[in-house]
Amino acid sequence: MKRTQLYIEDDVWKVLAIRAKQSHSTISELVRQALREKYLNGMSNRKEALLAAVGLWKDRSDIPDGETYVRRLRKDHRLARIRQ
Repeated sequence: MKRTQLYIEDDVWKVLAIRAKQSHSTISELVRQALREKYLNGMSNRKEALLAAVGLWKDRSDIPDGETYVRRLRKDHRLARIRQ
């Protein structure tokens, strides 16, 4: 654990002091918890969401494989239609 110092506005300090007293905790612990929730949980949630999406469409039969899709795009005459 690293030590750091923060400048906190008076109104925020008062709210933290009240919450710390109510939860039988310290202001430092509340700040650490808030930082973990803000910066660490979001990262792990994003990673879980990305991992859950891997292979999501692997069993779909209504869409072509990637190579077929790209070949169809390359054969398309969109540029000719746009230029007209």
